[in-house]
Amino acid sequence: MGEPKKGFFDKLKRGLFMTHTEIIEKVKDAMTPDLPIDQAALDGLEEGLLGADVGAELTMALVGRLEQRVRDEKISKMDRLTQVIREETRALIPQRKAATIEIAKAKPFVILVVGVNGTGKTTTIAKLAQRWKNEGKSVVLGAADTFRAAAIEQLGMWADRIGVPLVKHKAGSDPAAVAHDTVSAAKSRGADVVIIDTAGRLHNKSHLMQELSKIHRVIDKELPGAPHETLLVIDGTTGQNGVNQAAAFLEAAKVSGMVVTKLDGTAKGGVILSIMRQFDIPVKFIGVGEGADDLIPFDPQAYVDTLFE
Repeated sequence: MGEPKKGFFDKLKRGLFMTHTEIIEKVKDAMTPDLPIDQAALDGLEEGLLGADVGAELTMALVGRLEQRVRDEKISKMDRLTQVIREETRALIPQRKAATIEIAKAKPFVILVVGVNGTGKTTTIAKLAQRWKNEGKSVVLGAADTFRAAAIEQLGMWADRIGVPLVKHKAGSDPAAVAHDTVSAAKSRGADVVIIDTAGRLHNKSHLMQELSKIHRVIDKELPGAPHETLLVIDGTTGQNGVNQAAAFLEAAKVSGMVVTKLDGTAKGGVILSIMRQFDIPVKFIGVGEGADDLIPFDPQAYVDTLFE
């Protein structure tokens, strides 16, 4: 058990390296060794948190609490300061355990994936499919983002590469019809997991809501109780824009979990703190690299520890 856990933390550290550096280096650069933490160091922390896209409201709250602790405890050491940062961060965000996807609860277990094109939505679907296939599960993919022909082709390439079946119609087809046929095919094959790509645009919340509602109705009719999970994919490099995107999708879709991608390529990974503070919907996976095994389950406590290590 020790080695997989170590591997998990190694991936998390690599994925959050740029964000961690953005925050911690700003503090270290402003510190005077062996002297109490001064206002310059706290200003550096504030700058680092804002640069990491933690968000203004949470940054102000966190820095305010730290100022009080620094004054009361006369903190001078970096390791003590980062410990206090972790404590105060946990106090300001909802306390959640890691949220998992329990595919054994239904067969087939149906997952809808939503998100703006370019967020890494299709790649996320492929990585999830690869993860469960590696666990010995049978997976069927559905290309119900029919608005963009390239989305269907891209998902088809991934399906071929992974070696899983793909259900698709021609571009412009009714997404609900694709979703229905995907679930039907999975049932006939005795598949374990269905992952359906949907809604690659957010040009009109009302239209999106109607489209997703229809998909839900059609799937539930074919398989009562499905879909069992709706995942929203957010691009970590977009920072606070991703938070705004999440808010818009949450108004339009029955999202049950989020996936934050591309954290290894950004210093804006602090955005997850904003997401955790602002939304009741849990982050379930994060993307910390290009490899198929670099989409890892999100652990809130490990994330905070790694961010402020």
